[in-house]
Amino acid sequence: MKRRHFMGSLMAGSLATAGAAIVDAAAATPAASAPGNDRAYLVGLLQKMADPVLTNMARGELHKNFALELSPTWDGRDPKVAYLECFGRLIAGLAPWLALPDDATPEGRTRARLRQAALQSYVHSVDPASPDYLAWRGHGQALVDSAYFTNALMRAPKALWEPLDATTKARIVAEIKGLRRIEPPYINWMLFAAMNEAFLLSIGEEADPMRTNVAIRKINEWYVGDGWIKDGEAFHFDYYSAFVMQPMLLEILEVLEQHKAPFWNGKPAELRAQALKRMQRYAEHLERFISPTGSYPPIGRSLTYRTAAFQPLALLAWRKQLPASLPEGQVRAALQAVHRAVWSDPSNFTKDGYLTIGFVGHQPTLGDWYSNNGSMYIASDSFLALGLPATDSYWTSAAQDWTQKKAFAGQPFKKDYPVDY
Repeated sequence: MKRRHFMGSLMAGSLATAGAAIVDAAAATPAASAPGNDRAYLVGLLQKMADPVLTNMARGELHKNFALELSPTWDGRDPKVAYLECFGRLIAGLAPWLALPDDATPEGRTRARLRQAALQSYVHSVDPASPDYLAWRGHGQALVDSAYFTNALMRAPKALWEPLDATTKARIVAEIKGLRRIEPPYINWMLFAAMNEAFLLSIGEEADPMRTNVAIRKINEWYVGDGWIKDGEAFHFDYYSAFVMQPMLLEILEVLEQHKAPFWNGKPAELRAQALKRMQRYAEHLERFISPTGSYPPIGRSLTYRTAAFQPLALLAWRKQLPASLPEGQVRAALQAVHRAVWSDPSNFTKDGYLTIGFVGHQPTLGDWYSNNGSMYIASDSFLALGLPATDSYWTSAAQDWTQKKAFAGQPFKKDYPVDY
């Protein structure tokens, strides 16, 4: 363990300067969407988001150096929940990129160092003796962000789970099982409990089928049609189908199918196929939300999660499961426009490089009663397509105009009709 801490400290100290060239190149990239430019820009932006968190946490100094920002309407809970939110949400979106094989490119070298920082951060996260031991006990918020924490391990098991030492693995399992004490309300929280059980199942641990199967049944009961899912009994016009409902449902069902988990009077394979079709339909709506300039409707709760609203498009792109109606070059160009529209404002980041509360820039009054600057790192989920190598067709195909860009330029575009699945 001493060697792990030494290597973590050595690696963390060199991270910020070692990857600076990538950030600088991305900042200088012209606005026009082009295959090489698009990837360089997004890699630089994701690195900018991840570096301050992982370099500090790899040294056990995230609590020390991550100055918290709370919403003006903060509900008074222990603000230490922000550190689990910060790391858990960041690593969920970062994981596919970290799982790419090492290479000698500047991106590859930076990725290798960030991967080591992430592994050392996992060690600190569950070590009670570490200053960066996360808030697993106490407030129920831990259930929420533990699901992003474990989702990352499911998305990149060979990069993030298998290299961990036995003690850290055992501590993670114990903390996740300990969260069974929290009864999730009948809203999106049910999927957080189910995600943790899916993780346990994926690593050969005993999982609680009640916490997975009831969640899946409730989510399917809340399906309102045409790709949209309610968050509970009432329909809310917001992006929670993107933040939680669609991606987590699909990824949980994949694990149940793979491990032939029990599911009374149901077939996980059929449910997974259904969930995929519905998410593909929802992704078509998300793509149509993107204006010719990359703006999109600022609707509903948790607006400060920024580009996380487009997680389904990024997830489907990474998995090569985009619907036929959405060519890769079209999706890449649309998401590129979104990222530039949101992230070009410098006040999205503090002077120390951490995310601020806001939608486009620093707008603390947009925070909800549960919002802190750690919450903002869910935005990393819009970078999932970086899990595809630079040689993949998603990155090399020619950029295409997206639906609204065609529509408002007077070009032909496909009309839209509802589906019945």
